[in-house]
Amino acid sequence: MLLHRSFAVADGVYFYLWVGRSLDCNSVVLANVLDGPKPHILVDPGMAAMGMGEDPLASLAEAMEQDGLSMEDVGLVVGTHSHPDHFQAVDSVVARTGAAVALSSAEHKFLRGIGGAMYGSFGTRVPKAEPSVLLEEGKLSLDGLSSDIDVIIAPGHSPGCACLYLRDSKVLVSGDVVFPGSIGRMDLPGGSVSQMRESIERLSKLDVEYILSGHSGMAAPIVSGKDNVVRNFQMVRMFF
Repeated sequence: MLLHRSFAVADGVYFYLWVGRSLDCNSVVLANVLDGPKPHILVDPGMAAMGMGEDPLASLAEAMEQDGLSMEDVGLVVGTHSHPDHFQAVDSVVARTGAAVALSSAEHKFLRGIGGAMYGSFGTRVPKAEPSVLLEEGKLSLDGLSSDIDVIIAPGHSPGCACLYLRDSKVLVSGDVVFPGSIGRMDLPGGSVSQMRESIERLSKLDVEYILSGHSGMAAPIVSGKDNVVRNFQMVRMFF
């Protein structure tokens, strides 16, 4: 069952909006940015089948196929953060593709500590896949990467949230830091109001045309256009 809506945002940038009933996140695919037979980067794989008769990962794979992309061609899985609704399916993706995994250093430490306890409340286990790429602040440096991508460590929702800024297309993949008209929760383990405020201020200074967030709705799936991006940051500052 197809439970994602696909948006081709920029050249090689695909946004997959989750519209199912069960808990899952939006996903982003950066197509054909890696050398070799597995050229795609998948950001936030979401969850595997978890109830309500829905299989988010199968839906994501089907949505990708409709865009001419194959899940089997994913060479790197990036977690913006380690919460189950964003990262639980990583083991399934790795088993299917053999892809490498990336998390920020702070988020990996969080996942292997108190952050991992969240998985029990979802009735699932902490992923076994270990990141071979530990994301740090600055330009993403990977062998064979053809795209100019900056990593921005933006804590507040969780200790090691990693946003991706695609300079050429002016796309911000924001995870659960900033949404259309809202921001991520700060009351979960590892959350921080002061850090979230600082993260929002940093992100607001980027030259952004599109915000691709971890959760949104059909009414406003994407924040699009420079003026709308500026207004969105002005709006979310009101939370502080």
